[in-house]
Parts: sequence; C-alpha cells; structure tokens
Amino acid sequence: FKKNKKLLVIFRGINLNYFDPKKIVPSKIEKFLKQNNVDRNKFIILLPGRLTAWKGQKIFIEALKQLNTKENVQSFAAIILGGDQGRTVYKKQLMALVQQHRLNKIIQFIDHCEEMPVAYRIANLVCSCSVEPEAFGRVSVEAQAMEVPIVASDIGGSIETIVKNKTGFLYKSNDFNALTDLIHSIMQKDYNSLKSIGREGRKNAIKKFDVDKMCHTTFTEYKKLIGLI
Repeated sequence: FKKNKKLLVIFRGINLNYFDPKKIVPSKIEKFLKQNNVDRNKFIILLPGRLTAWKGQKIFIEALKQLNTKENVQSFAAIILGGDQGRTVYKKQLMALVQQHRLNKIIQFIDHCEEMPVAYRIANLVCSCSVEPEAFGRVSVEAQAMEVPIVASDIGGSIETIVKNKTGFLYKSNDFNALTDLIHSIMQKDYNSLKSIGREGRKNAIKKFDVDKMCHTTFTEYKKLIGLI
C-alpha cells in the first residue's frame, strides 16, 4: 500500500426502514403484550438471540437473580427471546436455572417473534450477553435503530457498533456482577435520559449501519477499482 492511501471501512448494514420505531402500529404492540402476557408497566429487559451457550443466557439469568435481591429496585420483567434450534437440553438447563433462582414470575421464554421490531419496541432495555466475540452483532445495532438503550459485553463487534455511554453501555464479558450493576444503574436513570440514549442510538444506526448505504458505498468502490469512475 502507498503511504497516502487510506483503508475504507464499510460496516455491515440493517434495514432501517424495517427497524424503525415510528412504523410500529400500536395494535401490533398490544397484540404482542396480550399474546405473551407481558406487563408493560414494568421495566422490561429483553435478551434476543437463539438459545446457545455462547449467547450468554446463563450470565443474564445470574445477573437478574442478583438484581432481584437489591433494595429499591423498580418492578421489572425479562424476556429471553429465541428458539433452541434443537438444543432442548440447553433450554431445559436455562429453565431449571430460572426455577432454581425463583425467577419464574420475572423471566419468561418466548420461542419466536414474527416481527422483531415489535419486541424491541416494548423493551426498556436490550441486552447482548455473548461470552464469545460476535463478528458484527445484529442485536446491538437493531436495538439502537429501534431507539432502545443497549447493554452488551465488551467483546466483538459491539465495541465498534456502540458509542459507549452515549448510544449504549458495555460491561466486562462473563461478569454477571458487572452486568447486574450496570442494569441497576440504567434502571435508575430518568425517562428523558433513556429516551435521549435511544435517539442517539438511532442517529448512530442511520450514520453507519444503513444497508442501502452499505450497498451503495460497496458498489461505488468496486467501480473505482475497475476504473469506471
């Protein structure tokens, strides 16, 4: 490479027209809440992702166990959203852990959601608890696009996709105590602070992670390389 040449980073993109909070009609939200018996008056914490050990569902459950023992914590509910894809033993382990910690009335499992933007829309906070690095990590970007604060482990793609303490938060990977403390501190923020984080997340997603922009930039660079422009 010549010294005066720069590398161009083209981030992977998502469909920002699909992941757009303004396009979620209230009837779909009400349907989701009713079908899954979700109380929206509680602080709702969402952990999306297929049920596999490296996605960190056990870390999430342990963190919520700790959170549930803290004093002056507002009423909260958690959703672990994702299919087991045949990993029935692992799902049984997770359900047993929830039972063991007496979190049955707090944590619920939902296998599938036809429209993920609706699930994001009902959440007050989204978590990505991967214990192995994500190459990109769609959850962190999708949450930002949907204007929901995101908490993610400090490994993999989330380090680059989240603007720390502005569009979301990072905690030490595999440390459920750190996750507990971070969730607790976020729950203590006022409504306007959380909305501001959400708005900054949407701005970040539009700036860097628009799939149309990704395709256009990639196409333009290919044309430059073959000398068409």
